[in-house]
Amino acid sequence: MTTLGKQRSHILEKSLSKGKLEVNLGTYALLFSEIVQYCQNRVYTVPELHSKLSAMGQQVGIRILDILFLREKGYKRETKLLNMLLFIQTVLWKALIISIFECSFVTLCSLIKDYIIEQEPLVNKFISVPEETGSLNCAAFIGGIIEAVLNGCNFPAKVTTHWHKGTTFLIKFDESVILRDKQVEGR
Repeated sequence: MTTLGKQRSHILEKSLSKGKLEVNLGTYALLFSEIVQYCQNRVYTVPELHSKLSAMGQQVGIRILDILFLREKGYKRETKLLNMLLFIQTVLWKALIISIFECSFVTLCSLIKDYIIEQEPLVNKFISVPEETGSLNCAAFIGGIIEAVLNGCNFPAKVTTHWHKGTTFLIKFDESVILRDKQVEGR
C-alpha cells in the first residue's frame, strides 16, 4: 500500500551496487578485539584459539562468497586453481579491508601446496600478544575465511596460518583439486 505517492521498498528490490567499502578502523579494531577475547575466554591453549578463530572466519567466508562473485564476476565461478588464488589475493583481500599493497602471492612449482604472504595483516596490527602466548597469530581468522571461500568454490583445502616472512597462509589442497586442475590445463 502506498501513502501519498511513497512506496515502501523491500530489501530485495534495493540495488546491489558496490557503494563505499570503507569501515572506520577504530570500529574494526574494537570489533575484532572483542572476537579474540570471546574466543580466548572459551579455550585453554593457543592451538585451540587458532581453531576457534579459524572457525569464526569460516562463517564469514561462507557468507561473503556469493556476494563477491555476484558483484565482481556476474555469477561466474572460477574453474582454474590459479585464477581462484588470484581472485582471493585481489578481490577477497580488498573486500576484507586487508592492506593489498603489502600482500604478495607466491605459488610453489608443484601445485600441491600454495601460500599467500601478508606482511602485516590488519587483524594483527592492534593485537598485543602476551609472552605466554607468543605463537598466537590472530590471522587464523583470515585463514578460516580463505578456507571457506576455497571450499565453497569446490576447491577443497585446509588453510593453516604460520609466522614466516610476515603471516603465511599455507594452503593444502585436496588431491582431487590438483588432478582436476591438471585435466583442465590439459597436462
